[in-house]
Amino acid sequence: MAGQKAWLYSLAGTVASPVISLLYRVKFRNKNNIPKEGAYIIASNHLSYLDPLLLGMGQRNRRLRFMAKSELFKNKLFAKLITALGAFPVVRGAGVEQEAITTGEDILKNGGVMTIFLEGKRSKTGEFLRPRSGAMLIAYATNTPIVPACITPEKKLMKMFRKTRVSFGEPITPKELGITTGSPRELRNAAKKIMEQLEEMRSTEEF
Repeated sequence: MAGQKAWLYSLAGTVASPVISLLYRVKFRNKNNIPKEGAYIIASNHLSYLDPLLLGMGQRNRRLRFMAKSELFKNKLFAKLITALGAFPVVRGAGVEQEAITTGEDILKNGGVMTIFLEGKRSKTGEFLRPRSGAMLIAYATNTPIVPACITPEKKLMKMFRKTRVSFGEPITPKELGITTGSPRELRNAAKKIMEQLEEMRSTEEF
């Protein structure tokens, strides 16, 4: 099964990448900031269902894993497809996200790559939403660096034939983010720091 998923992931990237690049006029910035090996977390803003593919296109040599809301797994065929593409379910609500967090930690401990959308949901306006601290918690628990990623459409919302830019920041360790004890305050402050970096990346973007 693992080989089948890797094959489908590679095929999807090969087929989808040129189509998405053409339709959304995608360009990548600072791909050299992405680690060539080892575990890391991509912490990105979230604008559309294409975001996991966009981020994966920026690092074709690695298979990205990402959380997706459990509702997307109700259709068995679609569930198999998105699972092969790197998704695993997260059930939203107090206390029930722990299984997804544990899965994410296991992926990183095995040297994998996690994509976590910092805001926890898609922005319908294109504006940044309040960051959540889940990515910081997982980074702290696994001592994994975070690579900030900012998806910036030409006019706030992604639409076909508008330009889209995907920028990557330098990896930041939990310690560099001020996370030493894993307290809720530290995690919130760290999430704000990552969001501030995304805001700076967007403010300097040129089309």
